Amino acid sequence: MANVAVGNPYALNAIVVSEFYYDIKLGYWFALVLVLATQLTGFGIAGMCRRFLVWPASMVWPQNLVACTLLNTLHAEDDESTGGMTRYRYFVLVASGAFFWFFLPGFLFEALSVFSFVCWAAPNNVPLNQMLGVSSGLGMSVLTFDWTQVTWIGSPLMVPWWAEVHVFLGFVLFFWVLTPALYYSNTWSLAYFPISANIPYDRFGNQYNITHVLSQQDTFNATAYGEYSPLYLPATYAMTYLLAFALSTCVIVHTLLYHGRSLLNGVKKMRVESDDIHAKLMRNYPEVPDWWYLLSFCVFFSLAIIAMEVWHTQVPVWALILSVALPIIYILPSGFIYAMTGQEITLNILAQIIPGSLLPGNPLANMLFKSYSVQTLTEATSFIQDLKLGHYVKVPPRASFLVQLIGTLLAAFLQVGVKTWIFSNVEDICSPTQKSQLTCPHNQVFFSASIIWGLIGPSRQFGRQSIYHPHTYALIIGALLPLPFWFWQRRYPNSWIKYISTPVIINGVSGIPPATGINYSAWFAVGALFQYYIRKKHFAWWSKFNYVTSAALDSGTVISLMTIFFTLQFPKNGKISVNWWGNNVYKQTADYNRIPWKKVPAGGIPLAAHSSGKS
Repeated sequence: MANVAVGNPYALNAIVVSEFYYDIKLGYWFALVLVLATQLTGFGIAGMCRRFLVWPASMVWPQNLVACTLLNTLHAEDDESTGGMTRYRYFVLVASGAFFWFFLPGFLFEALSVFSFVCWAAPNNVPLNQMLGVSSGLGMSVLTFDWTQVTWIGSPLMVPWWAEVHVFLGFVLFFWVLTPALYYSNTWSLAYFPISANIPYDRFGNQYNITHVLSQQDTFNATAYGEYSPLYLPATYAMTYLLAFALSTCVIVHTLLYHGRSLLNGVKKMRVESDDIHAKLMRNYPEVPDWWYLLSFCVFFSLAIIAMEVWHTQVPVWALILSVALPIIYILPSGFIYAMTGQEITLNILAQIIPGSLLPGNPLANMLFKSYSVQTLTEATSFIQDLKLGHYVKVPPRASFLVQLIGTLLAAFLQVGVKTWIFSNVEDICSPTQKSQLTCPHNQVFFSASIIWGLIGPSRQFGRQSIYHPHTYALIIGALLPLPFWFWQRRYPNSWIKYISTPVIINGVSGIPPATGINYSAWFAVGALFQYYIRKKHFAWWSKFNYVTSAALDSGTVISLMTIFFTLQFPKNGKISVNWWGNNVYKQTADYNRIPWKKVPAGGIPLAAHSSGKS
C-alpha cells in the first residue's frame, strides 16, 4: 500500500506550476479529480501485464529485495540462532545513527552535504568549480556526507552491480566527457550559461521570462517571442534532452530484440517461463479476474475525461486517448528494464512532443497531457512492483489489489490536502531563497519543460532553424544502438557483450536535472563499496546486512529530516539557523552561484547564433 502511494503525485507538478508560475487557478476539486485519475488509471494497465512482469522468476524487481528484508527484519528473527548481531538490532542501531548524523549535513554543518573543499579553496576558479562542484557542477569531487545526496536517484545498495556500472558508464561518457567538450567549445552557445542548471535562459544570460512571450489568454505570442529571445538550455539540460530522444526509440527496439519471444509466448497465453517456487505457491490463491482491471481502467479514465471537460482545460478527449496510449505501448519495455535493473524508464519526451505539436502554444494542455501519460506509466510499474512483492511474501493477489486501490485513494485526498496546506502556510515556498530549502526543484524542472514544449513548442525549439535541431537525429541513433550488440551476442553468445544494455546506459542519467553530478558520482562510489567490494570479499555479511543497511539509512534519515523541518525550520519560517563558516562557505563559490564560463556579449547573444550553433 505504501509503495504505490508514497510518491508525490506527478499531476501535482502541473497544478503547482499552473498556479505558481502561470497564475492559472483551477481549484481544489480539479486537483483532487486529476490526481485520482492519474494515480489510478495505471492499475488497469498493470493487471494485464502480470504474465510478463510478475510471474516470471527473471523479473526480480530489486527494490522488493530491500522491502522483503526489512519486513523480515521487523517481523521474523530467523537469524538469532546463527550467532552475532541480529538484523533487527542492527537495523535499530544504524537507523538511530543515521537519525542523529543527519543533523550535521541537514542543519548544523550544511557544507558536509555539498562537500567540495577544492571549490572552497578556489571559489573564483570557474572551470574548477564547474568540474568539481556540487550545486551546479559535474560532481567530480565525489565526496558528500549526506545520505539524501547519495540516494537522490535511488539507493546504491539496492541496484545490481552490473546496472550501476551501466549507469555510471553512461554518466561518465555523456556528462564527464561529451558535455564539457560541447560546453568549452561553446557549441549551442552553452558557455554563456551555467554548465548545469534546471532552468532555461534567454539570450541575455538571465532566467527565461515567460511573461514576455505570453498573450493575455496565457497562450504563445510569436511576435513578442521574436522581439525578446529564443530559449537556451544549459549544457546538462541539453544533453538530457538529447539522450531522451534516443531513449524513446532505443527501449522499443531493445525490447523487441531481447524479449520478443517472451512477448509472443505471453500473447499466445503460453508460459513465458517455467514456474519457480514462488509462482507454484501463489497458485493456491485465486487470481484477480481481468475484468476487475478493465473496469478500474474504464472508471478512472472516465474520471480523467470529466476533469478535462468540466474545468475547460483545453485538452480534447482525443488528446487524452493519445496520452493513455503511450503508457500502454511502453509498459512492457519499461517494465522489463525496471524489473531487472531497478532503473525506471519515463515517457517525458514523447509525452511533451505530442501535445506540443498537436496543441501548440498551450502550456497548460501540455502539462496535463504529460502528467496523465507519465503518471499512468509510473503507477502501473509501481503497482506491478507491489504485485511482485506480494508474490514474494505470499499475499493473495485479490488482497493486494484491494489494498493498493484503497491506499491510493486515501493518499490522493491526503496529498492534495497537504499541498494546499503547505502553499497556504509556508512563506516564500518555491523561491530560490526559501529559508527551509523548500525551493521546489522538481516543480522548477516541470515549469522549464512546459515553456520548452508547451509554450514555445517543439517546432521552434527543435525545428530546422534551431541550434537544437541535431537532437532530433538521436531518434534514429537510438533505434540503431541496440542492433550491433544484439547481432554480436547472437554470433558470440558467450561474449561479455551480452551483458550490455543500451537503454540502461542512456536512461540511467535521466535524473539530470534536477539531479547533479554528485548524485551520480557519490551513488556509484557507495555502490562500488557495497555491491562489488563487500559482496565479493565479505559475502556472508553482505547477504545478511546489505539490504537492512539500505532500509535503516533511509528510515533514519527521513525521520531526521522531518524532525528538523517541523521542530527547527517550519515554526519560525526558517529563522532558526546556525550562522557559521560550516553553513556559509559553500555559498561563496562559483559553483553555488552558477557562474558561467563566458560572459554574455553586450546586447545579448546575436540572434543569428541561435541558427548557427556557435558564437
